[in-house]
Amino acid sequence: MRCGRRGFTLWEILLALALTGLVLVSLNTFIFSLGELWGRGGEARLFDRHVQAFSRFLEEEVRTAALPPAGTAEQPAVVVREMQVPGGGREQVVSFLLPAGSRVMVWPERPLPDVVSGLLLREGEGLWLLWHSVWEERFLSDPPRATLLSPWVTGLAYDYYDTETERWKTEPHLRRLTAGDYETPRRLRLSFAYGKLTRESIILLPAATAALPAF
Repeated sequence: MRCGRRGFTLWEILLALALTGLVLVSLNTFIFSLGELWGRGGEARLFDRHVQAFSRFLEEEVRTAALPPAGTAEQPAVVVREMQVPGGGREQVVSFLLPAGSRVMVWPERPLPDVVSGLLLREGEGLWLLWHSVWEERFLSDPPRATLLSPWVTGLAYDYYDTETERWKTEPHLRRLTAGDYETPRRLRLSFAYGKLTRESIILLPAATAALPAF
């Protein structure tokens, strides 16, 4: 007995094609939605990575200033110093000495040691590093060089610790003492912004020690 083989009808073929098309459209919509979500999330992740990497870099720089011979028990590792700023004028900035300079410094000639550095925030530009070596012939007369560290730093505040109340206080400006000098903060508080994304980072300013610091 011979069994007859029945083929697909035109309506069945059209129905199968329609169902396949719906599946492909749904799959493409899902993939593009994932890509859009990944792109939005990726922007925030990249911003977070910049904040973390920049904070580590700055912490390493100020820690270097606390290492002997730059930092000693008698010489503060970080101080408030008046420095010339780009465009003219002078400002009080948080300053530290880098014995071997930094990888972000581009010298016009051969690099020099004992680089006096300072942090300067300029509105709309970001956080700058002012720097020049004490061994330069015109160290006292010429303004320091300036390197942009991060264009996304939009705020710089200063944390002071009150030993009497045992509390931290954040100041928008460097605290001035009665004698006219400025008190060095214990921490820096950096604000970052990129579009609608905002972050904050705290940088501990180390004290100089007679031996290698324990970190």
